[in-house]
Formats: sequence, structure tokens, C-alpha cells
Amino acid sequence: MDKQQLSIIANNIRKHVLNMVYSANSGHIGGSFSGAELLSALYFKEANITKENAADLERDKFVLSKGHASPLLYGVLVEKGILPVEELTTFRKVDSRLQGHPSMSYIKGVDMSTGSLGQGISAAVGMALSYKAKELPYRVYTLVGDGEAQEGQVWEAAMAAAHYKLDNLCLMLDFNGLQIDGDITKVMNPNPLDKKFEAFGWHVIQIDGHDFDQIFKAFEEARNTKGQPTAIIATTVKGKGVDFMENNYAWHGVAPNQEQYEKAMAQLNEVKHG
Repeated sequence: MDKQQLSIIANNIRKHVLNMVYSANSGHIGGSFSGAELLSALYFKEANITKENAADLERDKFVLSKGHASPLLYGVLVEKGILPVEELTTFRKVDSRLQGHPSMSYIKGVDMSTGSLGQGISAAVGMALSYKAKELPYRVYTLVGDGEAQEGQVWEAAMAAAHYKLDNLCLMLDFNGLQIDGDITKVMNPNPLDKKFEAFGWHVIQIDGHDFDQIFKAFEEARNTKGQPTAIIATTVKGKGVDFMENNYAWHGVAPNQEQYEKAMAQLNEVKHG
């Protein structure tokens, strides 16, 4: 799949996210928008995850460690044909499968229930270790938030991954620089994240998380790295694609009103591809 097609998919995902959060009048837009290119490239070019194998136990796996960005994952699953688009309007409703944090109990294609920050990467390490022990060829990917990297459990998992030489594990760090309370460096500065992962024994790649060429190259480099896990530190824009949401931490976890929704959707509808 080429960059133009992936750009369209990423934009569609943002529209799905916007529709979900507006319909529910709650949810997380900013950090869902920032990861759209990363997951588009992962699901439509890199990982072996399909509608046909979504329920399989043994295949490439993805863990959304920053589980509050569940609209991002649901949007991806719609684009893959795993989840019906009509169901998105049930997001965060009573009895809906589409909970505010993803649950593997209800949706095939959700590989781990997440929400408590730091636990998703730990689960991903366990999956990768299991594949190694069984000598299976599959890879495990996880998306971690930069604010999430303030959690001690992230670094316990990082230590274990390097200790067990999990070169089948690829961590994508959504480095948009903002969390619910503001600038990550002012809340609890986790930097320098590249040097921290390197010190823990990881191979580190730094990219623009909205540039497909850089994303493709990073995934290839991660696949070819042997003897250690890979961390892709992807610099992104929180709220990417809507001018009044971009780089604005106020859009971490709030829903737009009707006027804001219409303005945001108009901007996404005007996005040019290619």
C-alpha cells in the first residue's frame, strides 16, 4: 500500500475518532489523532493482522498501551473491516463493546485490555517472550504515550525486554509532548527518552511520526535489529489535522461541541492526499 492510500486511511481514522468522541460527548481526541499515521502504517503495511486472522492467537500482535486512545484503535479496526462502522456511534455507551478503554473480551482484533498506564507494554513484553520461547516468527508492537513513560512499570518492562533480548518487540513512543495536565517536561520530565532506552539496552530510532517514509524505514530497521528490542521514538503533533486542536493539551480528553465538531470535520474533509 502506498503513501497516498495510507494518508487517506489515517485521515479516515481521525474522522472516525472525531465522530466517536462527539457522539459519546467524552473521550480522547488529541492523542488518538497523533498516532494515526503510525497505526495506519502498522496495520496496512507492516504487521500481519487481517480481518481473517483477527481472532487467531498466533499472529503479529498490537498492544495499545496508552489505552485511553481507544478511539484510535477502533478507527483502525473499522478501516481493516474488523469492526462495523455503524458501531462507532455506540462508543462509551452503556452495554457497548466499544468501551473507553479497549477490552479483548468483546472485540476480536483487540489483543490486550489496557487502560492502566504502564501495563500494556508489560503485556507486550510477555507476548514477545512467549513467541520467543515457542520459536514462533511473529512480532509484537506496542504504542506507548510519552506521559505514560513517567510510569515506573514502563521501565521495569523495558529492563525485562532487553534482558531477554526480545528483538521481536517493537515499541512506538507517541512523543507529542503533552499530557492531560500540560507539557510533559513540566509535569514530570521523562527526557531524554532516547538515552534512557539506550541505557536499558534497546535499539533506538527517532523519526517524524507523521512521515510515512520515515515510519516505513523505522519498521524495516526494527525488523533487521537482532538481539535487542527496538524503540521508535516518533515525534508527533497532539490533535494533528485540526488547527485549533493541534499542540493544545486542552484537547487531551474533552469532546467538541457541535460548532467545534463541524469545524473540525470540515478541516479533515479538506485534507489533500499525495
